[in-house]
Amino acid sequence: MHTTSVYPVLMTDRVAATAAFYEAHFGFRSLFSADWYVHLQSTTDPSVNLAILDGSHATIPDIAKGRASGVILNFEVKDVDAEHMRLTAAGLPVLLPLRDEDFGQRHFITADPNGILIDVIMPIPPKGEFADLYQPEARPG
Repeated sequence: MHTTSVYPVLMTDRVAATAAFYEAHFGFRSLFSADWYVHLQSTTDPSVNLAILDGSHATIPDIAKGRASGVILNFEVKDVDAEHMRLTAAGLPVLLPLRDEDFGQRHFITADPNGILIDVIMPIPPKGEFADLYQPEARPG
């Protein structure tokens, strides 16, 4: 298989509000917008895409209709402290406070209007045994 793109599609009953949230807080713009589906693209990196879909749409098999759950969206950033300040000032909830992890991340977790978790991450050097778990080319820091 030759994959040309992979991106998450979040099912919700609040398509417009969810798309507006990602546009306002995470730097996306709409490439396609209907009342049942919005395709978003990062304003800084066209390879970063996200879609919002009405979970009751006819294209969704009956067994899978509904809202997204059990999903965490990771947003890797250059300055997690600045993003933490910006997003908390905008009133987004902080579900996991800003902290360093021995496995190589400085991060915090917030959520979108549907309760989808958003983990805002900045890679940092891993500590101890975690450093050996990375392939050399993937080791942060």
